[in-house]
Amino acid sequence: MTNEWGASVSRTYLDWNATTPLRAEARAAMVGAMDVVGNPSSVHAEGRTAKGLIERARKDIAAALGAEGADIIFTSSATEAAALALAGKGASCAGIEHDAVRSWCDERLAVDGNGTVTVDDPATCALQLANSETGVIQTLPEGLMLTDATQGFGKIPFAFNWCGAQMAIVSAHKLGGPKGIGALVVKRGTEIEARIKGGGQEMGRRSGTENVVGIAGFAAAARAAQADLEDGIGARIKKLRKILENTIAESSNKTIFVGKDANRLPNTSCFVTPGWKGETQVMVMDLAGFAVSAGSACSSGKVKTSAALEAMGFDRGQAGCALRVSLGRDTSEKEVLAFAHAWSREYEKFRARGR
Repeated sequence: MTNEWGASVSRTYLDWNATTPLRAEARAAMVGAMDVVGNPSSVHAEGRTAKGLIERARKDIAAALGAEGADIIFTSSATEAAALALAGKGASCAGIEHDAVRSWCDERLAVDGNGTVTVDDPATCALQLANSETGVIQTLPEGLMLTDATQGFGKIPFAFNWCGAQMAIVSAHKLGGPKGIGALVVKRGTEIEARIKGGGQEMGRRSGTENVVGIAGFAAAARAAQADLEDGIGARIKKLRKILENTIAESSNKTIFVGKDANRLPNTSCFVTPGWKGETQVMVMDLAGFAVSAGSACSSGKVKTSAALEAMGFDRGQAGCALRVSLGRDTSEKEVLAFAHAWSREYEKFRARGR
């Protein structure tokens, strides 16, 4: 890639919460699934082969999620899974939730300055496992209606059967699987009304010919992510985040690290530098060769003021000055330091302009 002056710029990807690079295991599984000819709803041998692939994937994802005995309903995304779970339920949530959840809920739950939510009536509430912007992890109450586990699944240990929720939503591309495939996880016996009707696939809860290739990639990514967790990848990435934040703090004593005193995803750092717009930081760091974010990546390419930070008590001006750096399995200490030093140089330019 070249910058605006035509000079070559190497790229460093530090936006893993937006989407993750496709794992080799997922790619291989998807390539193999492309040779599966049959429609999973057909009763002949080819159809049974496709159906068998889906059911093996369902079991693998359930195992990675700690959801044995629960129903895994495949969808096109976590957004669709949220709609399937919440439409018409009259659920409540907090302002830190992803728009896919907030769109279906009454936004009334209280959030403290560390991003921790108070849930008063779990059976009527949705509460995320971890926040995509700040990384803050919640304690899920017993009997919770729904948890958005999209950001936590594959990054921290999680067992659906023990988390206390009746339902959970997950997405493949957040843990190294393909885009365009997600799932709703449901405790067996929970009533779900289909929103997409037709051929009765997915136990009659989500019609439409299943995305066999995507499902195969999802399962392979889930298995690989679980293996990474068991190998202690979280601790390694958390050390990199500490290096990042310490280096940034040495350059700017004005910068606020959001949720620093809370339990956070090991890979996520969100920081506010008053007066320096997040969208400006994203652009200058992009020109320097680093992909980072000013918040959620689900705004059709637009940078919006963070509703999550405002819910935590930041004013609109502060929330507009947030930058999110999210690390991944391939991130190196060299890359983290290169970003931190490049950010520090740009911050000095910003300060000089202010003076």
